[in-house]
Amino acid sequence: MDHCHRDWRKLARLPLWRRAARSARAAVFTLALALAIGQPAPAEEASGGVLPSLGSRAPLVSTMRPPGVPDDAALQATGARIGLIRIDPREIFDTALPEENTSLFRVANKVHIRTRHDTIETQLLFRSGETYDPRLLAESERQLRTSRYLQDAHIVPVAWHDGVVDIDVVTADVWTLNPGVSFGRKGGANTSGFTLEELNLLGRGSQLSVDRSSGIDRDSTTFLYRDRQLGSSWWQFAIDYSDNSDGSAQGLLLDHDFYALDARWAGGGSFRDDDRIDPRYDLGERVGEYRSQAKQGTVYGGWSRGLVDGHVLRYRAGVTFDERRFSAVPVSTLATVTPPDRKLVYPWVSAEWIEDDFRKARNRDQIERTEDFAYGWRARAQLGFADGAFGADRSSVLFDTRVTRGLEAGEHQTWLFSAALAGRYEDGELADTVLNGSARWYLHQSDRRLLFAALGFDAGRNLDADRQILIGGDTGLRGYPLRYQGGEGRWLFTLEQRAFTNWYPFRLVNVGAAAFVDVGGAWGDNPFGSRAQGVLSDVGFGLRLGNSRSALGNVLHIDLAFPLNGGSSIKNMQFLVETKQRF
Repeated sequence: MDHCHRDWRKLARLPLWRRAARSARAAVFTLALALAIGQPAPAEEASGGVLPSLGSRAPLVSTMRPPGVPDDAALQATGARIGLIRIDPREIFDTALPEENTSLFRVANKVHIRTRHDTIETQLLFRSGETYDPRLLAESERQLRTSRYLQDAHIVPVAWHDGVVDIDVVTADVWTLNPGVSFGRKGGANTSGFTLEELNLLGRGSQLSVDRSSGIDRDSTTFLYRDRQLGSSWWQFAIDYSDNSDGSAQGLLLDHDFYALDARWAGGGSFRDDDRIDPRYDLGERVGEYRSQAKQGTVYGGWSRGLVDGHVLRYRAGVTFDERRFSAVPVSTLATVTPPDRKLVYPWVSAEWIEDDFRKARNRDQIERTEDFAYGWRARAQLGFADGAFGADRSSVLFDTRVTRGLEAGEHQTWLFSAALAGRYEDGELADTVLNGSARWYLHQSDRRLLFAALGFDAGRNLDADRQILIGGDTGLRGYPLRYQGGEGRWLFTLEQRAFTNWYPFRLVNVGAAAFVDVGGAWGDNPFGSRAQGVLSDVGFGLRLGNSRSALGNVLHIDLAFPLNGGSSIKNMQFLVETKQRF
């Protein structure tokens, strides 16, 4: 689900005094609700060589091991085995620090239900008594950091004796209860909503939310429950239901994917039923609409030999059902072309190759948070065959290929590349096929400054009538209305100077800033609107607020963007407020 509208963008909506009053009311409501539903998790007994927290409030440990503990090479050379594993889930606020030892922060710690020890233990890829392997410690760290309910995680050998190494697993919680009002703006359109959401229910890592939102295309009331560790296992379960102004949607997921590089099997299934009205856009305006009824389901199984010589090869096989039915909107005043119905039922096989090369960084796409990047090759190819014998309405070969790679150019430059090709081959030609690629470049100028550039494109061939390739304020061309240009393809170049400050107001958000230039556009015929208007460009600047204490969003963007060309109807300035996964 898209959580972009559920976070701190409400701060940009109101005058200063009203923002302060609303924030205070939200804080009181949040604390009262938390007191009503539960208390902090009780201390747990040690078992299986895993010790509970000692209740320390010291800052998160560094990656430097204590004196007297050998390095990884020495531990492996001696055949060290893992002894005690102490799991230490820290509170949101460290009251051992004078600046965080306030009544508000103490109350927040008290009413917050801390992540339980077994929730963290389940995600560890090593156990007491096993041979020490530093790779498993690093991969477990990455696994923990993908959890939205944790700010950070460090796993460090802390003691060495008689061929046994003891390990500390230290995590830091974030605030996961979100009752509040949200607001966002991009491409000249506003979004708003009210959310009641808990991302770490009873400290067990599951998510429960009820959300009422007013978006660009529809108003929705959505219920969601997701458990990433069903029954303390690697199975994931999710169920959602949305009652929308133009229809409804429901989905179900039960999945045991390859959870680690050395995982040997995978399997699961999913189903989705979605009934809605889809729009068509031209020059930022809604010019058409049609009803779309989609039913999709997949079951699959997978096998792998695990990690061999620094590489992983995975195989999957499954069956997918994908039916789309389209009809006119009876009361619509917009002229539109209704897409033809489509039914695809196909078995498929896939192969995936992963190179074990992951690295940590800081102040790149986040502010003052540990970031994990995959530098090694990762490639996946999937091939399926739909036919009337399986219940499809056509014979078609379906393909989906993807590849990513990271490179370091010297000490201060990093490149991240990705490419994908997906579509169908039917009646002797490509159908609904899209090729896309991207390159991201980071120049580390100092600990507080970084120059960033990105180039991306999407190129389509014989697209289905229910697919539009669009570019505008909602897809990176920040000075223009949303969904402004359309065609057979689009491209976008961004150059951004980033600044990461050490300003940490109220010990809640990390502040950054950016100045940017966007250049891009669409090309080719646009069957549902005006022909692309050539190259568009904008300049702008804005603030970045890294939400370090809450699971509600990663980086809040508050931008002013100024278009440099385009139609006469375009405003001279666009004001954008949105939450993104990156800076």
